[in-house]
Amino acid sequence: MNTKTILNIKTDKVLKIEAQKTAEEFGIPLGTIMNALLRQFVRTKEINLDMSPRPSKLLIDAINEAESEMSVMVKNDAKTSQELISHLKNL
Repeated sequence: MNTKTILNIKTDKVLKIEAQKTAEEFGIPLGTIMNALLRQFVRTKEINLDMSPRPSKLLIDAINEAESEMSVMVKNDAKTSQELISHLKNL
């Protein structure tokens, strides 16, 4: 018994082509990706569009800022966050 069906959706041609290229880069057919998204949607009853294992630009910027502040703290031998804040205000 065949339990498969066809799902037709309308999408932008350029988006479809780019999605197919991206799926190909992962070595996964676009249909497999769409099925995984549908299964996740049914299972979680949520729409989660961020499936990338890479951090966002916002997160990268926040990490870089934190690392910069920590290096300032270490250079100035600041022992507390208040000492760091005081130092940064004087920059």
